[in-house]
Amino acid sequence: MPIRNFLTVKQKKQLQKALKQSDCPLLRERILILLLRNEGRTYQEISDFLGCSYRTVAYWCVHGDPDNLEGMKDKRREGKPRKATEDYIRLLMELIEQDPRELGYEFDRWSGERLAHHLAKSTEIELSGSQVRHILRKNNVRLPLRKKYRAKAKRKENKSP
Repeated sequence: MPIRNFLTVKQKKQLQKALKQSDCPLLRERILILLLRNEGRTYQEISDFLGCSYRTVAYWCVHGDPDNLEGMKDKRREGKPRKATEDYIRLLMELIEQDPRELGYEFDRWSGERLAHHLAKSTEIELSGSQVRHILRKNNVRLPLRKKYRAKAKRKENKSP
């Protein structure tokens, strides 16, 4: 017979509040496991209701700490913290619109490496040129082709009938 009402009123309210506010589906599932177990449901009933494995239910019923919600989050999905902040991205988008010559450079086109180098001086956030190009691609911005690549493209167009 499952144990009913093992959570204190404070723990139950805290779990219910976290359930409503969390945007992490795994955390919400783990909270629901504890709340359903508190209502007297068996592992199998919880498993069937939530559509998760019996082992998952058994693990979180034993290891889930209602007083430590951080411990119930999936740490594997956090990943490395982002270097490019929102301010960095905003500056990058503003910088791409400027002519490099206006800033005292001798070149007339930006490259990923040049943008990364310029922003590293002003923000002290060092990214590679490929990281900068990736950020630009995410924001639907393409750097213009270099002159030598344009010349090849024009030659191909002229050869085509």
